[in-house]
Amino acid sequence: LIGNLFGSPGPGPAGHPHEERETWGKKIDFLLSVIGFAVDLANVWRFPYLCYKNGGGAFLVPYLFFMVIAGMPLFYMELALGQYNREGAAGVWKICPIFKGVGFTVILISLYVGFYYNVIIAWALFYLFSSFTGELPWVHCNNTWNSPNCSDLWAFNNSLNDTHKSTPAAEYFERGVLHLQDSEGIADLGLPRWQLTSCLAVVIVVLYFSLWKGVKTSGKVVWITATMPYVVLTVLLLRGVTLPGAMDGIKAYLSVDFLRLCEPQVWIDAATQICFSLGVGFGVLIAFSSYNKFSNNCYRDAIITSSINSLTSFFSGFVIFSFLGYMSHKHSVPLDKVATDGPGLVFIIYPEAIATLPGSSVWAVIFFIMLLTLGIDSAMGGMESVITGLMDEFKFLHKHRELFTLFIVVSTFLISLFCVTNGGIYVFTLLDHFAAGTSILFGVLIEAIGIAWFYGVDRFSDDIEEMIGQRPGLYWRLCWKFVSPCFLLFMVVVSFATFNPPNYGTYTFPIWANMIGWCLAISSMTMVPLYAMYKMCTLPGKFCDVSLYKSGLYKSGLYKSGLYKSGLYKWEVWFI
Repeated sequence: LIGNLFGSPGPGPAGHPHEERETWGKKIDFLLSVIGFAVDLANVWRFPYLCYKNGGGAFLVPYLFFMVIAGMPLFYMELALGQYNREGAAGVWKICPIFKGVGFTVILISLYVGFYYNVIIAWALFYLFSSFTGELPWVHCNNTWNSPNCSDLWAFNNSLNDTHKSTPAAEYFERGVLHLQDSEGIADLGLPRWQLTSCLAVVIVVLYFSLWKGVKTSGKVVWITATMPYVVLTVLLLRGVTLPGAMDGIKAYLSVDFLRLCEPQVWIDAATQICFSLGVGFGVLIAFSSYNKFSNNCYRDAIITSSINSLTSFFSGFVIFSFLGYMSHKHSVPLDKVATDGPGLVFIIYPEAIATLPGSSVWAVIFFIMLLTLGIDSAMGGMESVITGLMDEFKFLHKHRELFTLFIVVSTFLISLFCVTNGGIYVFTLLDHFAAGTSILFGVLIEAIGIAWFYGVDRFSDDIEEMIGQRPGLYWRLCWKFVSPCFLLFMVVVSFATFNPPNYGTYTFPIWANMIGWCLAISSMTMVPLYAMYKMCTLPGKFCDVSLYKSGLYKSGLYKSGLYKSGLYKWEVWFI
C-alpha cells in the first residue's frame, strides 16, 4: 500500500469543512436511478434466452446461487464505498491510494460503453419514428432496400433453397436501417447515415439535459424512464398471453431440466449474467451512492435494488416468450428457431411478432418507447459515472459542471458516429465485444481485493457501522474477503480461457481489428499497474514509513497502526 491521504473531521473521510456535497432530492430518486441503471436492455434480450437455453427453471439455481454469494455482496460493497467516502469511482480510493488506478479503469470502461450503447438507443428511436405509419415498414418485401432473397414466408427448414432466405424484418434492420449492404466490412465504413446520426443527436441532447445540473435533474428524469418499462412490460404481457401459442412459449421458458446443471457452461452463463446484469464495476453505483446522505441505509438499498433487478429479468421472460411462442405457433416452426438473444431479438424477432397483431403500429410505438426508457437511464448512469468520477478527481471542474457535461456527451457523440456508418455494425460489434468484457471483471476483482485485503474488511465494516449503526454480519464479511474475490478470479480466468474472436453473422473480423479491440480492453486494465507505479515513483520517504490517523488506530487487513499526533486531521501511509 502506498498513498498520500487527506481527511477531515465530520462524517466519512471525505467530509470537507467548507464544501457540502449535493444530495438526492428524495430517497426514491436514488432508488429509481439505481434500478433504472441496473435494469437495462440486457434484462429483456439476454436473461430470458439464457434461462430457456440452460434448462429453463433449473437455470435459476446457479443464477440465485451466484446472486447470493457474489452479486449482492459486491452490489452492497459499492454502495457503501461510495456513500461513506462521498466521491466518484477514482476519489473513493483515498482509503487505499495504490488501487486508485482501478477507479480510472471503471471510468474508462463506462466511457467506452457509452460509445456504442447510445447507438442502440438511436436504433430504437429510429424504429419508433418508423412506427408512426399505417403499415409497418418491416412487413413486406416490396421496399427499395429489400434483396431478391427476401421472403414473406418463414422458411427455417434445412433445404438448400431456403438457406439464404431472409425475412422482411431482418432485411429492414440490416439493409433499411443499418445499410449493411453498402459496406464490405470494417475496413469499408463509409460516411455516417444522416437518419441514424439525427437520432443519435436527439439521444445525446436528452442525455445532456438530464445530466447537466447533476442528480437534481437526473433524479427527476428517472421517475419516467425507470417506471415506464414496468408499465409497458405489463401491458405487453397482458396482450401476449392472449395470443395462440403463448402458453407453449411460457412453458418452454419455465420447463425444468435439472440434468443441465451438470454442464459447466450453464454455471458459467449464470455467473456471467450476474456479473453484468447488476452493473457492478462501472463506477455508477459508487457515483450514485456518493450523493446519498451519510446515514442512509445502504444495506437495505442494496437488497431492494438488486432483488428488483433479478425479478425484472425473470418477469421480462414471460413477456418475451409469450410472443416467441406465438411466432412459433404462427409459422409452425420449433421454438428454438425463433428464440434468440441480443439486438436480433428486439430489432428483428419482436418487431416481426408485433407486426402481425391488429393495431400493430400502436403496439410497435409502445414497445420501442419501452426500449428507449430502458436504454436512456442506463446511459445516464454510465455518463454520470464518468462525470462524477472526473469532477471529484479534478475539483476545479465542479464550477463548470454544465460545460464539462457538454464536453463528455459531445465527445461520446463524435466517437459514436463510427457506429452509424454503413459498416457501423462492425464497429459496434467490436466495441461490444472488447470494451466491457474481461476488463470489467478484472476491474471488480481488483476493487474487491483492494477493499478486502488492503483497506481491510474490519475497517470497511466499521465504516458501514458508522453510517447505518449496524455492523455487517459474518456472512457479508466472509463474502467480501474470500468468496467474492475467488468468484471474480474464476470469472477472469474463464473469460480468457473461453475467449472467441468477434464476428457478425458470417463476417469474421481481420486480425488488425482484433488487435485494436484488445488494445481497447488493455487500455483500461493497465490503469491499475500504471497508477501504482506512478505513486511509488512520486511519493517521498521509504516504503515502510507509516504515519497514521489522529483519531486512533488505523485498522487494516495487513498491518496495525499507531497514533498520529497532529491537529491537521491528516493521515499519510507509505507502506508496502
